[in-house]
Amino acid sequence: MGLGSRVREGPTLRDGRDDRREAPAPVAKARPWPASSSSPAQATKRSDPDPIPALARYDGPLWRTLRAADPEGRTAKVAFLSAHYGFRDAAAPIADYDARLTEDLAERMIAGGVTTRWPRPPSPRRPDTYGIHPGAEIAGLTRHGADPVEEIALVGGRLYVEVMHALVRGFVEMGCVRRDARVSVINGPIGRMRQDLRTWLAADRAHGGRP
Repeated sequence: MGLGSRVREGPTLRDGRDDRREAPAPVAKARPWPASSSSPAQATKRSDPDPIPALARYDGPLWRTLRAADPEGRTAKVAFLSAHYGFRDAAAPIADYDARLTEDLAERMIAGGVTTRWPRPPSPRRPDTYGIHPGAEIAGLTRHGADPVEEIALVGGRLYVEVMHALVRGFVEMGCVRRDARVSVINGPIGRMRQDLRTWLAADRAHGGRP
């Protein structure tokens, strides 16, 4: 999911299950944003033939919880991690696709860091001009570091969280995430994740939401 401003103290990894489902990935909150979140994409997607915003494309339980808890998008700025598109702003239009995050792909995403474009070119002979790299997305979300992320929640399965932890380290070096940013991890049974996500979003509203 995306980036924003208020999170529970410290990382809280619920369990270490290898959950490869495409669900919302990290959630982050960063002043002056009220909240921001980043999460894995979810296997359940709308099959509209034309590109539509990712926030509307993904329709699994976590995305439905996000939309119900923050219907106007005022509490959280959301990004997602996709096995096909990489790290993107959830407002970005995307086409329907079928891809799963594997151990090998997660390792390649981590090795590629914030400067590797996703999707990758369809052939090694094609120029590396396809897709968008994570650094460009986080720069847009933070106004090139003018509004750095102060608090982050990562929501999703183990592989997604591992990739996002690596990307967050790169975002820190770019100046788009504060070095002292607090990180919360929401991971585990889907019912608990939905409850924790609602609690996380509600905590920001209790502290005033978007200024």
